Amino acid sequence: MGVAGKHYPPHVNPQQDNAETPDKAKPSDERVRQQSWFGHLLNRPEFAAISGTVLVFLVFGLSAGSSGMFNLDGVMNWSQVAAYLGLLAVGACLLMIAGEFDLSIGSMIGFAGMMVALPAVYFHWPISLAILFAFVMSMLLGALNGYLVMRTRLPSFIVTLAFLFILRGLTLALSIMFADRTIISGVGDLAQNDPIANVLFHGVAFHGVFTWLAHMGVGKLLDSGEPLVPGIPKVIIWWLVLAAIGAFVLAKTRYGNWILAVGGDANAAKNVGVPVKRVKISLFVLTAFCSCLFAVLQVCDIGSAAADRGLQKEFEAIIAAVIGGTLLTGGYGSVVGACFGALIFGVVQIGITYTNVSSDWFRVFLGVMLLIAVLFNHYVRRRVSQAQ
Repeated sequence: MGVAGKHYPPHVNPQQDNAETPDKAKPSDERVRQQSWFGHLLNRPEFAAISGTVLVFLVFGLSAGSSGMFNLDGVMNWSQVAAYLGLLAVGACLLMIAGEFDLSIGSMIGFAGMMVALPAVYFHWPISLAILFAFVMSMLLGALNGYLVMRTRLPSFIVTLAFLFILRGLTLALSIMFADRTIISGVGDLAQNDPIANVLFHGVAFHGVFTWLAHMGVGKLLDSGEPLVPGIPKVIIWWLVLAAIGAFVLAKTRYGNWILAVGGDANAAKNVGVPVKRVKISLFVLTAFCSCLFAVLQVCDIGSAAADRGLQKEFEAIIAAVIGGTLLTGGYGSVVGACFGALIFGVVQIGITYTNVSSDWFRVFLGVMLLIAVLFNHYVRRRVSQAQ
């Protein structure tokens, strides 16, 4: 018998006439490349920073584990240092992914701190209004930075280097002109008495929880009955929030895709409709915002503003971003990695004081970490290029 006019030999099943070829007989697709799990990890920008963080913790766990570095007060010390740098690293990382640099970050910190202190102390503005004024001024200067880079097409390295000196000199000149000094005190008390500044920028969070924990035996109590660790510094909370937002935007939003595209090839991104100028200018505004946030938290915490604050912070932020896997050429990086880079910085800077090693070696360590990170990122970049 046949089916639809066809005749089959007795040993052939007509139901298999249109059966698919068995999988083992199918030719393999040359476009599909299998990759090991380790190779996949190597291609993640934050892999080196996470590995370095684990290594740093192991080293200090063995060399300073019994010194109190990992007690609650020790953890808060190095976490606070990492958080301050982490604020800058988030903005610097996103800007570097877009293919630009901002060397005015450090000077912006000193300038923004003085913009908070001068109106509040000498012109008797409400401290919350002075903080708002500092944010507006900083972000306008950041927009000016970005506009000049886009308008003139000069390297951002040159434009922001000029602003590094302009802002530092302007901060010194204004502080001498209005206060006849370069350090202005009394800001901390004003922030503590202002409800908005006190909630957002001054002191610590969860003081009641830490007091209860100390009375329960978790943590130490002072003779006054107050806990040795009064709470979580506000800068740590700001860092975590800003890092979470930055990581989400970069990985899950169209704007994050624009950042990566602009840093990879600005001309190609422009040709497919990406607003290159708007993206880059907005990232310069972001770095200025991060610098001002650093300054406001520092001024409210320390209680004073100084014209020389923020020295070399621009380089530390770039180091944290590079250790975190961000390429100097743009188009590749990770906010999470930059935060781990900042964490390495904080752990080493504070942890070295818990050991017998001289703190003079700290800068040497940073330089070595930067060199290793650059070499590793170069290797990863070559792997990614060869795979495409």
